Amino acid sequence: MSKTNQPHRLWMYENMVKSRAFEDAIKPAYLEGKTPRFNMARGPIPGEMHLSDGQEPCAVGVCAHLRESDTVTATHRPHHAAIAKGVDLDRMAAEIFGRDTGLSGGRGGHMHLFDASVNFACSGIIAQGMGPALGAAMAAKLRGSDAVAVAYIGEGAANQGAFHEVMNLASVWGAPLVIVIEDNGYGVSVSKASCTAVSRNADRAAAYAMPGIHIAGNDPDAIYDAAGEAIARARRGEGPSLIEIETSRLEGHFMGDQEAYRPEGEKDRLKAMDPIPRYRERLLADGIDAAELDACEKHAQQAVETAFAFARGSALPDPASAFTSVFVERTTA
Repeated sequence: MSKTNQPHRLWMYENMVKSRAFEDAIKPAYLEGKTPRFNMARGPIPGEMHLSDGQEPCAVGVCAHLRESDTVTATHRPHHAAIAKGVDLDRMAAEIFGRDTGLSGGRGGHMHLFDASVNFACSGIIAQGMGPALGAAMAAKLRGSDAVAVAYIGEGAANQGAFHEVMNLASVWGAPLVIVIEDNGYGVSVSKASCTAVSRNADRAAAYAMPGIHIAGNDPDAIYDAAGEAIARARRGEGPSLIEIETSRLEGHFMGDQEAYRPEGEKDRLKAMDPIPRYRERLLADGIDAAELDACEKHAQQAVETAFAFARGSALPDPASAFTSVFVERTTA
């Protein structure tokens, strides 16, 4: 197939652009009521906000191979993965705004997005999604399905006990699981070099008798190729794989992060390698018409505008519903 006849590349580009547009819309909304003195409890979106600007290739290159029946668990920085997996954008925006029409009725917020219709979940707890992803993978295997599960984690999560426990059990059980490490170089403000003994976490896969693939350059096409092999392997019943992707976090750990820990000039260098304009240039060089890319950008922007209008137009949850959908201790007289 020629490079100009690969619809998945347009799909990847559109979803990268959609993720970036979604977060570009979040930035001013999040800062409402938080200036001139920053207070994360104020405004229509209270709490922390973790943006995935720069990490979009990690989502689209993997999720381009997935079906609705496949499971994805993501991290506290989840928007790109949620969008690529097909999470309902309107309800996702409403959830982030804490509205009644949100994915979880406004109760979860941006770090705890959950959409059962496409088997997507995420968590603010480091490495927490790995266990549920392994469970989903084994459930599929025991049902005789060829569905797979993908667990996204950051490079800091590879130093957590859950990482090693899941890696071991996934290999012992031959689980159809793909673990994707998004290595953006920092666990909050701690550099990978100062807290991780190995330079490549992909090398750890050998200790658990599974393939370990390292991908440099934040390259959507390279990620797509490697993920395709790992996911096909899992569907054939040949067990788990680990994919480590060198990516970039173009924003701070959270909105409001002063990023004093970054070396001088680092952000400028990263922004110069922004994967979205670089991928557009590659697609153009490969013969894809600029009008097609412009259409992708227009569709993405329209979807985001519709989602934010839906979110802002939705009601806040009824306070009387505070004790529904939660565990409540009941006592008897």
